[in-house]
Amino acid sequence: MKFMKLGSKPDAFQSDGSDIRFVASDLPTDVIIRIGEVRFYLHKFPLLLKSNRLQSLVLNASENHADECFLVDFPGGPKAFEICAKFCYGMTVILNAHNVVAARCAAEYLEMTEDVEKGNLIHKIEVFLNSSVLRSWKDSIIALQTTKHLLPWSEELGVAGRCVDCIASKTSVDPANINWSYTYSRRLTATTDEIVETRQAVPSDWWVEDVCELDVDLYRRVMVAVKGKGRMSSELIGEALKAYAVRWLPDSYEALVADECTKRNMVLVKTIITLLPSDLCSETSCRFLLKLLKVVILVGAGDALKEELVDRISVQLHKASVKDLALLDDAHLVQKLVDEFMMHKSDGLDEERLIAVGKLIDGYLSQVAGDPNLSISSFTELIKSVPEAARQVHDGLYTAIDIYLKEHPILSKAEKKRICGLMDAKKLSTEASVHAAQNERLPLRVVVQVLFFEQQKAAGGVSAPMINDALHGSSMSRATLEEDWEGRVSEHRSSSLKEQLGSLKIKAEDEKSTSVKEKGSSLLLPSRSRRIFDKLRVRKGQGETIKSSETSGSSQSPPISGKPGEAKSSACSRHTRHSIS
Repeated sequence: MKFMKLGSKPDAFQSDGSDIRFVASDLPTDVIIRIGEVRFYLHKFPLLLKSNRLQSLVLNASENHADECFLVDFPGGPKAFEICAKFCYGMTVILNAHNVVAARCAAEYLEMTEDVEKGNLIHKIEVFLNSSVLRSWKDSIIALQTTKHLLPWSEELGVAGRCVDCIASKTSVDPANINWSYTYSRRLTATTDEIVETRQAVPSDWWVEDVCELDVDLYRRVMVAVKGKGRMSSELIGEALKAYAVRWLPDSYEALVADECTKRNMVLVKTIITLLPSDLCSETSCRFLLKLLKVVILVGAGDALKEELVDRISVQLHKASVKDLALLDDAHLVQKLVDEFMMHKSDGLDEERLIAVGKLIDGYLSQVAGDPNLSISSFTELIKSVPEAARQVHDGLYTAIDIYLKEHPILSKAEKKRICGLMDAKKLSTEASVHAAQNERLPLRVVVQVLFFEQQKAAGGVSAPMINDALHGSSMSRATLEEDWEGRVSEHRSSSLKEQLGSLKIKAEDEKSTSVKEKGSSLLLPSRSRRIFDKLRVRKGQGETIKSSETSGSSQSPPISGKPGEAKSSACSRHTRHSIS
């Protein structure tokens, strides 16, 4: 820290209690200066030689036969006045970044100008400010922080503005030339070679943590000046704002909305949002923006800020994670984000981003599907908010629907149809088809569709060994299913997949009694599922239209034949479908 020494005489100021200050001298004091509750017993002669203001006050006091001169609203208080008084006496005074602004404002109040005496206090302080304090990164920040207690003097004298401008200018210095702040402590003990290496390693955000120490109003001014220089990237501006939010916003939601902190937190979040880069497509972290949105909602910062954040987040929604969206705890707001994201289609929304959002929303749906308070309308509307092109595979959607059905067991058949109708059985993977074929929570129509399309894959020459093996209790397929589906279905919302898979014991007589051969590949099904599918195959072979039904079919399986009209009857035992999720 830079400092400046003024005067050479010993410090003769003494205290008599907390409210009285006097100069130890052989000469009796002849003037009393009152600042607030503190009285200074001083001598007129040294004071009047350097202060125009004191000359006027002492003269008025003498004419009115008053014992004291009152200095009302004195900037910096008694401590700042003592610095000025010691200077008048020629006593030693040490100026530094902590007291220089207060001394400057006090000297201005006392009118200690060059008109009164050459080399007066104002002149000396200005030299120190310009040649030392404002040239130092740390001292500029310290001095700026002190200006908030010296209003309006610090503003009128331009001290605060000069500090802000110096700080903003230094942030854009090439990091390779930085030899303060970030590298300061290291350079004290480093060798010459290490100094060179350290300078090269200084990051571009070296200044971010230091300016985080500023109060919100001063921080806003510095960041406005930094942005105004036009030399700082939007990404770095965003990182700086994120660091400030982490530094000052509470970690817990309870502390965030506490009565004594709500107003302060509202000012903080408003300031941060107004400082965000003007470009909506800037690289500001999507997770950070979502956290800001949560804070805006909690502290009631207003709809305008909320809408601005929604616009910003929607542009880069594809970069968010399920955990990020879960911060909002509001399915309607998430749907609004998706709707806003889709509105950017005309701006060149590419397929990659679209698919990323599709996966994101399906993951979010799985996250919130277990909420018993999530209405069917909210659930289905959020599903429909993502276009068909965003879902190349419907496994994620199936997982979410399965969880929702399990956590909402009182749904009617019509409601189940409504939900499941949003899923395309053709877009399920083999693993998902295996799961769905045995899921007793699904309507039979969905099971039929799953079996039909899986058989179509087999008939088209696509081998389906996994569904074959899994439905017949293959230990290897079970392991695969456990590994895959346990990761997809939230553990705290579904029963153990391992236990349910272990309960699937398909009787050997099904394997012996029925088989379907299509182009060299076979699909062996549990009797109930097989009866449904075989019935549909026969109808198709006879030219009938395939219709889905909620009817479980007769206990007698339709004939199976390689050609329409040829069949052998076989008795099938009745089996119940099992759920795996």
